[in-house]
Amino acid sequence: MTKRTGVATRLAEVLAIVLGTEDIPLRLRAWDGSEAGPAGAPVIEFRSRRALRRMLWSPGQLGLSRAYVAGDVDAPGDVFASFSALSATGKFAEPGPFRRPTVRDIGTILKNAALIGALGPNPAPPPEEARIVRAGRQHTRSRDAAAISHHYDVGNDFYALVLGPSLVYSCAVWEAEGTGLEVAQDAKLSLVCRKLGLQPGMRVLDVGCGWGSFALHAAQNYGVDVVGVTLSAEQAAMAGKRVAEAGLTDRVTIRVQDYRDIEDGPFDAISSIGMSEHVGREQTPAYVATLHGLLRPGGRLLNHAISWNAGQTAPDPDSFIPRYVFPDGEMLPLADMVGALESGGLEVLDVEALRRHYALTLRAWVHNLEDHWGDAVQLAGEGRARVWRLYMAASALGFEAGITGVNQILVQRPGGAEPPLRRTAWL
Repeated sequence: MTKRTGVATRLAEVLAIVLGTEDIPLRLRAWDGSEAGPAGAPVIEFRSRRALRRMLWSPGQLGLSRAYVAGDVDAPGDVFASFSALSATGKFAEPGPFRRPTVRDIGTILKNAALIGALGPNPAPPPEEARIVRAGRQHTRSRDAAAISHHYDVGNDFYALVLGPSLVYSCAVWEAEGTGLEVAQDAKLSLVCRKLGLQPGMRVLDVGCGWGSFALHAAQNYGVDVVGVTLSAEQAAMAGKRVAEAGLTDRVTIRVQDYRDIEDGPFDAISSIGMSEHVGREQTPAYVATLHGLLRPGGRLLNHAISWNAGQTAPDPDSFIPRYVFPDGEMLPLADMVGALESGGLEVLDVEALRRHYALTLRAWVHNLEDHWGDAVQLAGEGRARVWRLYMAASALGFEAGITGVNQILVQRPGGAEPPLRRTAWL
C-alpha cells in the first residue's frame, strides 16, 4: 500500500513554497519510499536529503537543476511531462528566478527540513557547472573561446548520438511533424543556400561552422567554395575529417578562428547559423560591422538565431542555462537583431520565424539521447548527459510556450545585383 505520510508530504509542502504554488501537479517520491501528490501525475523522485539541501541553499531553478544534474532528483517517466508540470508551477522552462520565499515561508521550510534531517552545509555544485569566471569583461576572445569549449568540446561521438548523422546543431525545417530529423535538417541547409542565392564559383563564409555540415552541403550541392570558422578545436577536427572524406579539401577550408580575426574577405555570401547568440548584446554592432566588411557589395548574410519572445531580455545569470549550457550566451529579441543589422548598413530582405520547428527538432534530439542513453553516459558521463536532457527538453517546452523563438533574417549589403522581386525565389 502506498504511504500517504512521511518525507514526501513534507517535501511537497517545501516544494510548493519554493515553486510559488498551492497545488503541485506532480507525484513526489521520497528516499524513504513515501509518496505525496495527485495519483497519476508525473513522478519526481527525491533520492536523497542532499536534493532538498541544494534547493534550500539555492531556492529556485538553480538548486533544482543542480539536484537533477547530480542525480539527487530524477524524473523516471516521461521527461517532457515532468518538466512541463514544473514549468506550469515554477516557470522551470523560463530564465527567471522563482518567487522569493517570505520570512514565514522560510520558517516553514526550515521546520520541515529539520524534521526530515535535510539541514546541512551547501553541497558542492556538480562538476558539469561552468567554471568560467563570472566577474570581469565578457566576450573577450579568450573568454569566448572558453565558453565555446565548455559547450562544444564535450566529445564529437556524444554529439553524433544526439544530433544524428547530419551533425547539424541548429533548428531543422519540418515539412510536417512526421518528417524525419535528417530530412528536416537537409531541408534547412538547402533553404539557407537558396536564401543566400548561392551559385557555382561563389566564395562563402560560414561563421560558427560547427562540424562542417552547411559547408559540405553548400559545396556539394551548389558548387561554391566555403571557409568555415569555429572556436571549438573538436568541431574543427571532425569537420576537417568530414571534408577530406568527401573529397572536398580543394573547396572547403575549416579553421579554428575567431570571426573577428578573419582577414581574407570579401565573400559573396555569409551564413551565421546559431552563432550570434554567443556574441553578446554590447558586441552585436561590432559583429554586424565585421560581417558587413567581409561581404562584397550585393552579397547576402543570413543570420539564424534564437530570440527572446514576450518582452524577455536576459536570463537570470544564476539560472540553469547560463550556469550549465551556454555561459555568457545572450539572445536578443527579433526587433533588436533586425535593428542592429539595419543600423549596420544592411538591407533586410526576409524574416522567417521557425519557433515550432525548433520545438520539433529538440524533441527529436531528446529522443536520440534517450534511445542511446547508455552510450551517451559512457561517452560524456551521466552528469553531462543529464545536463543535455534537461536543457533540450526544457528548451523544447520554452519554444512550444512561445517564451523563445528562432528566426532567419536575410540581409544584403547595398550594391551589386538587386534581389528577386518575390521571396518565392528562395522558398
